[in-house]
Amino acid sequence: MENLPKISIVIPFYNCPYIDQAIKSALRQTYLNREVIVVDDGSTQHTTLIKPFLNQIRYIRKENGGTASALNTGIQSSTGELIAWLSSDDVFLREKLAKQVKFMHETNADMVYTNFNLINENSVVFKKDVGLILTSKLDFFKQLQKSCPVNGSTVLIKKDIFSSVGWFDETLKYTQDYDMWIRMGVKYDLKGLNESLLNYRKHDNMGSKRFVEEQWKEIKAVQEKYKGILARLVQQRGRNR
Repeated sequence: MENLPKISIVIPFYNCPYIDQAIKSALRQTYLNREVIVVDDGSTQHTTLIKPFLNQIRYIRKENGGTASALNTGIQSSTGELIAWLSSDDVFLREKLAKQVKFMHETNADMVYTNFNLINENSVVFKKDVGLILTSKLDFFKQLQKSCPVNGSTVLIKKDIFSSVGWFDETLKYTQDYDMWIRMGVKYDLKGLNESLLNYRKHDNMGSKRFVEEQWKEIKAVQEKYKGILARLVQQRGRNR
């Protein structure tokens, strides 16, 4: 492949003690045509961990507004044709971006998500290949009716599709990704690459463990919002089988 597209890796950061590991994994990518944008969402802790990388990344500091606002800030200031999102406590495997670009090129996908492994506080992998990779659009829409099958840190997205689907919804604190994949799935081709190219960290401080009740409320609200659209898409795809 000639003229490899530039990728902007957006890392939202808020008081995360693993931020240096995330940045290292972004900088160690075998895919070289990329920029790393760290969006500091008003952090009061662990900011010194970023200092050693300041000459290799773009650092944006903003007032605290949540993950969606940090992602939107990073994407809007990016210069790449493709966007990758990396949560500050997760780690890219070295060939993640290279393999995704190749797969995107081969399948003509607008967004590619991948499988992933689980790691603990000490970065030890304790479970492999835990993602849900759906190969048919019908299965993808059926799953979206029940839960979010895409891990946000695994995605690679064509930047120009945001101009059509809009930005991440900043009123959603925990499910901005779920909401976005539904919006994208309605209009664009989202494909799963069944290879684990991310290490996803499970730890006691993560939002999904600390705010379970609030998260469930948001999940139900997103499902209710898109209930009719998803039901129609499942019906259409089912008829076309």
